[in-house]
Amino acid sequence: MNNPQTYDALVIGGGATGGGAALDLALRGLHVALVERADLTDGTSGRYHGLLHSGGRYAVRDPESARECIEENRILRRILPHAIEDTGGLFVATPDDDPAYADTWVAACRACGIETEEISIGQMLKAEPALNPASTRAFRVPDASCDSFDVLSALAAAVQALGGTVLTYHEVVGLHLADGRVVGATLRNRRTGEEQRIDAAVTINAAGAWAGQIAAMAGCPVTVRPNKGTMVAMAYRFVNTIINRCHLPGDGDILVPVGTVAVIGTTSVNVPDPNVTSTEAWEIERMLDEGEKLVPGFSQVRALRAWAGVRPLYEEGGSAQGREAKRTFAVLDHSQRDGVAGLVTVVGGKFTTYRLMAERAVDVACAQLGVTTACQTQEFVVPDVRTPSERPKPHHLGLRLAEVEEAAADRRTPPNALICECELVTRKDVERAVSAHPDVVAPWVLDDLRRDLRLGMGPCQGGFCGYRATGILHELGQVDAGQATAALADFAQRRWKGMQPLLWGQNLRQALLDEQIYRGILGLEK
Repeated sequence: MNNPQTYDALVIGGGATGGGAALDLALRGLHVALVERADLTDGTSGRYHGLLHSGGRYAVRDPESARECIEENRILRRILPHAIEDTGGLFVATPDDDPAYADTWVAACRACGIETEEISIGQMLKAEPALNPASTRAFRVPDASCDSFDVLSALAAAVQALGGTVLTYHEVVGLHLADGRVVGATLRNRRTGEEQRIDAAVTINAAGAWAGQIAAMAGCPVTVRPNKGTMVAMAYRFVNTIINRCHLPGDGDILVPVGTVAVIGTTSVNVPDPNVTSTEAWEIERMLDEGEKLVPGFSQVRALRAWAGVRPLYEEGGSAQGREAKRTFAVLDHSQRDGVAGLVTVVGGKFTTYRLMAERAVDVACAQLGVTTACQTQEFVVPDVRTPSERPKPHHLGLRLAEVEEAAADRRTPPNALICECELVTRKDVERAVSAHPDVVAPWVLDDLRRDLRLGMGPCQGGFCGYRATGILHELGQVDAGQATAALADFAQRRWKGMQPLLWGQNLRQALLDEQIYRGILGLEK
């Protein structure tokens, strides 16, 4: 083990809350290290439906969470405009919903400070013609679509620009205590197997659904209730507005336009372990059936992929389960709670409230250090790490194709092959993504490129682009021949996991074609 590196603060967990806490600490002038056991957003933050909540969903049952959501919604629009698509939202009462609930919901939203505007069904259908024409009421709310991958890339880059360190694929395997205080951690590099020690005056545990496991390393009991939510990506962007059913939160009642697809979610299933992210047949059936109530013909459209994320539900001393549990968060000062100084745990909450969660956790950490500098993240506009040409425009896939064609027609531009036809990812995109991470220790993981570029997230689910991207990584010296084969096999298996629950119709045909390409023509397993 090398000599320990010393920091003012260590943040464990590369999700939204961990990234937000690291940036908050760096802006307050502290030397910070952010560590994540895989890639950024590999956990819950990268497995949600993409909804930036207005708070309307929680206004009736959980007004505290609703107020947090609407306040943070307004802040995130200011500080992360490049990661947010301002789709707006609609709460729609279908014939299956209690018509009396709408008035209760409107009053609750008003009490929480959430703007609502009722529109006619004719106006609703003019804006979103795919919606159920038998709907009885519709309300506009300030929901939006948010790309968690873009958010974390920007947060991590900002932390590094302020002198902080971001270590991915570094798993915390132990916390170090001295005189009743957490003073650091041992990390294991999951790519090389090497271990290193980091010393820090304070540690923030932002490991989400795994926060209980980290706290236990310091002898602090934290009971997180992992709650799985399954989502399905459909091969058609039915709507350009986020759609919620106007009823108490249930399964399959949110439809979110994300890029070229629409995501419907979610379920709510308690699981014994946060690593349980498999999807079940009944969950898929429930999503498709509920989708029909919002969009007639929904289940006839090709379902591309299913996946699940695990919510880190937490209530100190509470017994509520699933949807009955509040969606607010808790910050645990272990010096007061458990007699262990130097450790702060933040758990619960939602992606929408990550900045507030981080602020509250950092406030407690700074109090332990005697630092009085105020939080600045509510005003700090996080720089976009992409070039102007890489930044998303109002969603229209043809615009991206036009950029590819224009570059190809310019003879001054070197050849720029199209690697992923589904998401219009070019060779230059892959090369830029690799060059943007010079500190990555080989071998590269193709799933990291997926998060950066949406590679393999279209209808072929990596059937064509996987081999091409692997070849580029090999040409760039990022993987040797053996590592290239292993990386491709890992990528194919990850894509297969999401397709497997949906093997019928066009998806079954696509899966058989992908199998023939991978195993038959190009001999992945030979």
